[in-house]
Amino acid sequence: MSIAPVPPGSPWNVPNLLTTARLALAIAVLVLIHFQSFFAAVVTFVIAASTDWMDGYWARKYGQVTKLGRIFDPFVDKIIICGTFIALVAIPDSGIAAWMAVVVVARELLVTSLRGIIEGAGGDFSATSLGKWKMVLQCVAIVAALLHLLSEAPPEWLTWTRVAAIWLAVGLTVYSGFDYVLAAARVLRGDERAT
Repeated sequence: MSIAPVPPGSPWNVPNLLTTARLALAIAVLVLIHFQSFFAAVVTFVIAASTDWMDGYWARKYGQVTKLGRIFDPFVDKIIICGTFIALVAIPDSGIAAWMAVVVVARELLVTSLRGIIEGAGGDFSATSLGKWKMVLQCVAIVAALLHLLSEAPPEWLTWTRVAAIWLAVGLTVYSGFDYVLAAARVLRGDERAT
């Protein structure tokens, strides 16, 4: 008995199923951090972050980019990154301060709002390489924070790695947000000239 292929343009394709799995993993990470199961949390987080690369690669390679995927994928990215930063604020010695989580969440809300305005008007506001590097650094910061929490006496190199990764992630978060604002301003100025 053969399995029927997914119809072209169907939202139930491999990338969207991977994104759905990532959402479940993101929720699991938050629960694991709450119960301070840091080893399970870091493993689950790494798996979840890996699926983000996989679903994007699959969608582009096999032409399975859908409207649902364009909305669902960044939404889940924000759940796992913003949610994990917020969850780590509640954990003593995580290295994540409340204001850092606020910066991360505020940047995501701002860029999402700008994307909605511009793409709603028919423009293109796809993620830039700077935005992708921002997420990579945020993931590194989260993994470093969780690994640091795993050890009762973390080595000095891990402590410094955690500090550097967190500050670099926050810095690039702010800078990439500013870069998106400038890009949005250019697009909107161009629209005004066109009209």
